[in-house]
Amino acid sequence: MAEHAAASGWRGFWERGGWWRALVLAAVYFVLYEGLSLLFGPLAEGITDPQSAAAVVVFYVLPVTVGALLLIAFIWSVGWFGEIFGPQPIRGSGWMWIAVAAVLLFNILRFATIDYADTEAGVVPAWLLAGLLVGFAEEVLTRGLVVNLLRKAGYREIVVAVVSAAVFAGLHAGNLLSGQALLPTLVQLGYTFAFGICMYLAMRVTGTIIVPILLHATTDPSIFLQSAHPAEGALAGIAGLGNIVVIIVGLVLLIFIRGRVESTREQAAIA
Repeated sequence: MAEHAAASGWRGFWERGGWWRALVLAAVYFVLYEGLSLLFGPLAEGITDPQSAAAVVVFYVLPVTVGALLLIAFIWSVGWFGEIFGPQPIRGSGWMWIAVAAVLLFNILRFATIDYADTEAGVVPAWLLAGLLVGFAEEVLTRGLVVNLLRKAGYREIVVAVVSAAVFAGLHAGNLLSGQALLPTLVQLGYTFAFGICMYLAMRVTGTIIVPILLHATTDPSIFLQSAHPAEGALAGIAGLGNIVVIIVGLVLLIFIRGRVESTREQAAIA
């Protein structure tokens, strides 16, 4: 009886939604993710090449796997599997495909301009696995849980898009803790905010979170691999413009976002 009441109270707390609950969830996830990542510290001591497959597994695959499991456990605890992974409650307009096309085009261009002969054995598969895990964890958290919490509170979709993208960008500010300089971090925050808007639009226009997960899953590996092992030729230079294009597309399309989902409270009042 007491356990059932506690479970109902837990779910009821999150069902009310709101921006501050979204921030609390993201902050707790970040702290747990960073803290549990320290468990893999001993494995990192034996890595001498930061570009090796082993480095990718230790620094990305293992920690993000833990993060993904934390998110799955939370979704299970509140019973939101259908809400996160099911059809979207509000669909998009045709112009939103621009965001999908911009991200997908440059992901393809980057993969096409990688000098695969220059990569060590296992590096490409390790990065593809890391990308899939990162895409899953970051999209489920920000385009899944954060968006769901904001919609439950009845915010307009422009607010949902901006706040979810801002939370996504804010998570990357943690790179300062790992020694990244301030200026590159600020540039990264601008890019990740615009990228977050594009992923929100991808979810709206396709009606599912699976598409932004897959787009995100191919973005990080293509960026890291193409930056570390660029092929020669003019096409590589064009591929390198991808981040700039995504920033422009994300910020411009942000202006046109409209719509609203009926909040949980409104649904309850109508019922």
